[in-house]
Amino acid sequence: MNNVIIAFVILLFSMSWLPVRAQTMTGTWRTVDDRDKQSKSYVRIYEETGLLFGKITKLLKDKPDAICEVCKGPRKNQALLGMVVIEGLRKIRDQYGDGRIYDPVTGNDYKCTIWIEAGKPDELKVRGTHWSGIYRTQTWYKVTD
Repeated sequence: MNNVIIAFVILLFSMSWLPVRAQTMTGTWRTVDDRDKQSKSYVRIYEETGLLFGKITKLLKDKPDAICEVCKGPRKNQALLGMVVIEGLRKIRDQYGDGRIYDPVTGNDYKCTIWIEAGKPDELKVRGTHWSGIYRTQTWYKVTD
């Protein structure tokens, strides 16, 4: 009987952490390019209608009035600052996915998945996957100021 009570308490305790973990994905993150290891921008991840989105709020390498010359469609020649680069991520277990991430360096968009690994609450893993299945994963860092 005691083992059942202990198992129940452990189950309740572990489930109470799930919403906290998901909420930590929102906020402002410093992006780091996986190719040159340079910090590029701040992206604020926010929730809207149950989905996550990400908007560039600060440029660290480009001028504040930089525009996206290589962008396609409605983003073409639009300001990088304020551009929504992550769209429509939905919760899937302990990560968010099934949305899109836009790369203003190449002008391409990719399927996107984001997650936080256990024990690293200040690091966000951001994966962009090409339709061919090839992917790149970046680590973004929580901005605390």
